[in-house]
Amino acid sequence: MKKFNIRKVLDGLTASSSSAAHSGGSRESDAVQETLQSEHFQLCKTVRHGFPYQPSSMAFDPVQKILAIGTQNGALRLFGRAGVECYCQHESGAAIIQLQFLINEGALVSALADDSIHLWNLRQKIPAILHSLKFSRERITYCHLPFQSKWLYIGTERGNIHIVNVESFTLSGYVIMWNKAIELSTKTHPGPVVHISDNPMDEGKLLIGFECGVVVLWDLKCKKADYRYTYDEAIHSVAWHHEGKQFVCSHSDGSLTTWNVRAPAKAAQIITPHGKQPKDGKKPEPCKPILKVEYKTTRAGDPFMVLSGGLSYDTVGRRACLTVMHGKSTTVLEMDYPIVDFLTLCETPYPNDFQEPYAVVVLLEKDLVLIDLGQIGYPIFENPYPLTIHESPVTCCEYFADCPAELIPALYSVGSRQKRQGYSKKEWPMNGGNWGQGTQSYPEIIITGHADGSIKFWDASALMLQVLYKLKTAKVFERARGKEEKPSTDIVDEDPFAIQTLSWCPESRMLCVAGVSAHVIVYRFSKQEVTTEVVQLLEVRMQCEFSCVDSPDPGGEQTPTLPTPGASSSPQETDLPTQHSTGSNSSDGHRDNLPCLQVRSSPLKQSPGYQVELVIQLVWVSGEPPQQITSLAINSSYGLVVFGNSNGLGVVDYLQKTLLLNMGTPELYSPSDPYQRQPCSPRKARQLSGDKPNGTSYMSRLSYLYTESVKKLRSPHLRLSESNDGSNTTEDRCKSPTSDAKDNSFTRSRSSSVTSIERESREAISAFLFCESFPRKTDSVLSPCLLVGTTQGSVMMVALSLSPGGDSRLQQPVGISSCGTLVKLKGGILTMALLDSTATLLPPSYEPWYDPNASDEEKEKEKSRRRRPASPPSSQEGPDPQFAVLCSEKQAKVVAMPSQTRIHKHNITESSFLLRADVVLMAGENCIACFCANGHIMTLSLPSLRPLLDVNYLPLTDMRIARTFCFSNLGQALYLTSPTEFQRITYSQETCNNLQEMLSELFTPVETPEAPNRGFFKGLFGGGAQSLDREDLFGETTAGKASRSLAQHIPGPGGMEGMKGAASGVVGDLARARIALDERGQKLGELDERTAAMMASADSFSRHAHDMMLKYKDKKWYQL
Repeated sequence: MKKFNIRKVLDGLTASSSSAAHSGGSRESDAVQETLQSEHFQLCKTVRHGFPYQPSSMAFDPVQKILAIGTQNGALRLFGRAGVECYCQHESGAAIIQLQFLINEGALVSALADDSIHLWNLRQKIPAILHSLKFSRERITYCHLPFQSKWLYIGTERGNIHIVNVESFTLSGYVIMWNKAIELSTKTHPGPVVHISDNPMDEGKLLIGFECGVVVLWDLKCKKADYRYTYDEAIHSVAWHHEGKQFVCSHSDGSLTTWNVRAPAKAAQIITPHGKQPKDGKKPEPCKPILKVEYKTTRAGDPFMVLSGGLSYDTVGRRACLTVMHGKSTTVLEMDYPIVDFLTLCETPYPNDFQEPYAVVVLLEKDLVLIDLGQIGYPIFENPYPLTIHESPVTCCEYFADCPAELIPALYSVGSRQKRQGYSKKEWPMNGGNWGQGTQSYPEIIITGHADGSIKFWDASALMLQVLYKLKTAKVFERARGKEEKPSTDIVDEDPFAIQTLSWCPESRMLCVAGVSAHVIVYRFSKQEVTTEVVQLLEVRMQCEFSCVDSPDPGGEQTPTLPTPGASSSPQETDLPTQHSTGSNSSDGHRDNLPCLQVRSSPLKQSPGYQVELVIQLVWVSGEPPQQITSLAINSSYGLVVFGNSNGLGVVDYLQKTLLLNMGTPELYSPSDPYQRQPCSPRKARQLSGDKPNGTSYMSRLSYLYTESVKKLRSPHLRLSESNDGSNTTEDRCKSPTSDAKDNSFTRSRSSSVTSIERESREAISAFLFCESFPRKTDSVLSPCLLVGTTQGSVMMVALSLSPGGDSRLQQPVGISSCGTLVKLKGGILTMALLDSTATLLPPSYEPWYDPNASDEEKEKEKSRRRRPASPPSSQEGPDPQFAVLCSEKQAKVVAMPSQTRIHKHNITESSFLLRADVVLMAGENCIACFCANGHIMTLSLPSLRPLLDVNYLPLTDMRIARTFCFSNLGQALYLTSPTEFQRITYSQETCNNLQEMLSELFTPVETPEAPNRGFFKGLFGGGAQSLDREDLFGETTAGKASRSLAQHIPGPGGMEGMKGAASGVVGDLARARIALDERGQKLGELDERTAAMMASADSFSRHAHDMMLKYKDKKWYQL
């Protein structure tokens, strides 16, 4: 009689039921002591890497050496020295139109497109907003904050200027109205304010630029316009000469006008830098608008004038350019992407001193470039930030935490030889901030696959990111030089080399990658350069005969014979086409035995790093293109590669360069298998598998997410396995990256010869696991095995028969036999793992790395030095010394081996499905980490499958997230949050607690440079910079209160939350206390020094005065 389980009923009501199903089999797992508890888990974001997506504005603090970049979705990224990065987000998500640093104050003002301004506190590791001000009646167009001033000028679309106190974030009653600024005789509105700046030599004079072409010099004290400068072209930007006597305007016709402050009637100079000068002296032909100009002076030479835009209209198709004018030379620097903004970096923060520019930072739509102005030819600086993630669109991603320590130095040593030459020899100037003091010391590596066929290895240790090595897989193939030369066998219209999936063994350094053109490449790692005369190629003919669906006879003539248990399967016995097939076109025009890509025929020079061992290509079959590869695995100990798609699976011996097995998925089921799909209609087969016949696929529920933005990100690389009635199928044809989806579906077939019913009936391979286990229930000795998971939830066991190592391994064929189905789960299989009787993970065996190009003696030394210890025998004497952990899109099961008895079962989700699941190491124990399509991140203990964490973190709003989300050991995970950025998260309580210490620090105490010396005569005759008591002018006492309806003050969360964040962590407290003491001590020391200097100056003056008195005491006036 079945026992009633009230817990299962209650859990079922919450749609996340967990029923530890008690079966009649053995319960060895009860003896396993699980120490993982819910208290070990907490979810939080850690850092964001990559280039800011859709940048819109930029600012630089010349004292702190910090760069800030704002984006169109309200994100704020801050950069200091290499490894010092920070990410913040405005809640509204509105575009950031302008950023202004409070220089050397540890604060930043952001102006947003929703007419709000915000004050950020950068003195804490996680910046927070202290104040916000939301304008309700006027739209913000421009902001200006003078150096060492607390009054922020805000220009609006109506042409008015308001003034905000940045300390209290309150509006002043002082307002500059547009109708008072322009001439009374002007009948039209001057347009929005496009520029505000104060005269470098007179803070009481404010220069206001209106869009229509009118510039006004406003006297703040007298509240009137001193001068008005009029030009008949719209203004885009204005720049001062540091002496305050001249300024330059850039205009919409590509011209630059230079004005003398005291001569408003006519511009002193008008030039069109890129315009053709007519010989008759007429006005040059108009050019494109000069969007921005900066005018910077030097003591020793000519000034620099830097501008963007202004090219001639006949340069159609020319890339965006930055123009540097220095003396008589004009240099045009072409950029790879459109220019968003640029800033000239100068030695001094004071606008009234010689600027001494040394670099120009250029913010492009997809890159950040820093140009050295101090070297001939203006070379660029080598960028230390990881901003090249999107160099080619990311198509797949894998994360490896706590990998072998020698891997990162090995990859760095071969990757350092790939660096470009010709960079500036100077240090990267943006070197502010300090690194975190975290205790995370284990190595972490991220591998990204890209649409152009490249693979990048990244060092992700200690919350940083640095590219180590780049591998170009496209070098293996011939490239078509033009569209007319494009091979007719291509099955994708664009990016035929794009990486689909990859398998990497960190210990042996073996790498296997699969591309969208149904190709697999096996790589070995070597430190020596080699030249491969002929690339080893293996062509495989994989097909699925649909007659097996309609015919009651499962063994058709075209189906490979299923080997009997224990029998060896070799290419000679199965008579499979393994080597180069002769491509042909049949009489009806069908392509046959043709690969999608042409392997390179000329010798291939392979640099140190990953070098090609074998290329495997699936070929066309009777006019049908090969199916994309859905799963892949490599094992260095066995020397095998296994790959699968919707047709079946193939096993290749990459040591002998032979195909061992080419089998359709239905043939993996043994004849007596109770889970075998019956040779009936596909609908009946699905119902027999225990799935709901609702006809709704998992992925079709997400079809509304397929937006235009996703299409632009290479649609085929966003593909997931599609499910029908609880069982996944995969797309039937490799799609073009630019192809549109039919009926908002993620997958569609390009062939009309395959009906929809036949497509739905396909059962694709979704997961592999090489292991040493018990292939059959009757086995008592461990032997090499292969676990195969399918998209319909079946897990099959395949036994491998390997000869001992040495020469016999290279000569004797490998035996393969299918052992039938191990277990059946709901939904497609995502991950599989093997545990011993103490719930310790049993990783796949591996061969220690050795350099394949080294001498035999060196190989033997390397192997003996890094000999892998043999797997210890099971410590438990019970009948089931192993547990198989199996996780699908819907549920997880733990099965005892070899009895194949289900020990535990957990229904993870009913209404959604999992996108990613991994067995990871956490706090010394293993668990299953899951990411669900409804945004939940969950963890389950092993082997009991107890829920430990369930957080609704991230709703699936983009297939990019589903495609790149991956878990790793020690509580680490990441995903591609935008086309250009990685977001790293942690689900470890320990990491969350230590996050404050691990994060980098943006603000560091730095003394502000001394103000420029006014000089004796300027001080005597008043020729130096004139100061202004803005407090007296803009304060409430003089200016009165501003209208309450104009803007609303919103206190930011940075007050309390910032204090809480800054107060967490003992190390953080000590560090902050030390910094505070250093700041106070530094200020007290500065005060003492200034006091001593003043006393010494007073004594000196007294002595000189006394000497002068004695000298002239007794002299008459005519003797002086």
